Amino acid sequence: MNDLTQVIKSICLTEKATLGTETSNSYTFKVDRNANKLEIKRAVEHLLGKKVVSVNTCNYSGKAKRQRRADAGRTAHWKKAVVRLAKGETIDLV
Repeated sequence: MNDLTQVIKSICLTEKATLGTETSNSYTFKVDRNANKLEIKRAVEHLLGKKVVSVNTCNYSGKAKRQRRADAGRTAHWKKAVVRLAKGETIDLV
């Protein structure tokens, strides 16, 4: 990917993600499915100006859903990235 602004889609604010923020200084993002760990690291460092220690990624398949009389459909596939920041670095989520 050439455009780093398209790598990070949104931040995940779940209970598990918040617990990771408090205990291990890691933040969870929904990212582009084609982005690799190096691109995610560059995007966080460039856009947020923070020092990244590590990046872990996980691909999720969309769930099968049904809507009334329509045939079965799916929710979108997505990719999650858990980004661990250097000691002393924080991201203001509010």
